[in-house]
Amino acid sequence: MALEDAKTEVDLAFTRSDRRGLAFENAFGGATSFLRRRYSKDLTGVDLAITGVPFDQAVTHRSGTRFGPRAVREASALQPYDPPYGWGYSPLDEMDIVDYGDVAFDYARVADFPDTLTAHIRTILAAGAGTVTLGGDHYITFPILKAYAEKFGPISLLHFDAHSDTWVDDDFARIDHGTMFYKAIKSGIVDPATSVQVGIRTHNDDFMGVNVIDAREVHETGAAAVTAKIKRIVGDRPTYLTFDIDCLDPAFAPGTGTPVWGGLASWQVAAILRDLAGINMVGGDVVEVSPAYDTTGATAIAGAHVAHELICLYGWTRRKG
Repeated sequence: MALEDAKTEVDLAFTRSDRRGLAFENAFGGATSFLRRRYSKDLTGVDLAITGVPFDQAVTHRSGTRFGPRAVREASALQPYDPPYGWGYSPLDEMDIVDYGDVAFDYARVADFPDTLTAHIRTILAAGAGTVTLGGDHYITFPILKAYAEKFGPISLLHFDAHSDTWVDDDFARIDHGTMFYKAIKSGIVDPATSVQVGIRTHNDDFMGVNVIDAREVHETGAAAVTAKIKRIVGDRPTYLTFDIDCLDPAFAPGTGTPVWGGLASWQVAAILRDLAGINMVGGDVVEVSPAYDTTGATAIAGAHVAHELICLYGWTRRKG
């Protein structure tokens, strides 16, 4: 059946007739929606909306993550042929998933951007769908969390990163991808006691009460121990998972703005995300993919895999039967 479908399927981002099912369109051709899902602004009956946020005006070093959503979508064309390995179910067959496209914003009115993004996510959540967002720099998680906190109350944050992003900044008008979780905690939209940061390997005097599993602990204790610790901390609370691609070592993800040595390997991240099945993940994002700094495309491929795993996590607790 797959071979027959491959002969006729093309531009499924626009031509597919439903929101479920694997896809067999040639990976090297066609319109590049995420996992060949249908582009749609109709959220009726949608379980999960994939959306892009091509914003990188909060960076402290190398820009370019505005091109991240496009690159991750393209890289995802390799993945929709089979159910994801190791999960034992096919989220593309069991959930109604659409590619909701990118948020629209005026790049020249940076101060308006946070409220624009919060409203964008609020619209999706109001329709009863969850979100997996493709960034963009990491600042975007703050406006997204505001929309989630409106719906769920203070959120548990599961944060994979080389940096804590809790550096002190009491000027809430500043748009900075290194201080937004300080502001999120200060705003009361993130509960630090039930939040976890994984892969940290840069100094900060104050982690704001967030539980930290640094990169060395991951390397020395192993994926299973890390996952068990995360589950003990977040429990069954509504949890938002944000994944900065620089959590991975630059050997695995060089295409990012602030790379730091000593990071996680792809196999470690794959094992941790898979073993997190069962957490109450209400939404998530993958950020800081900057494709211009990686001629191999490996960083975008890693970002696409992480986003696919987030879909699996989201669907795991929502499966019928």
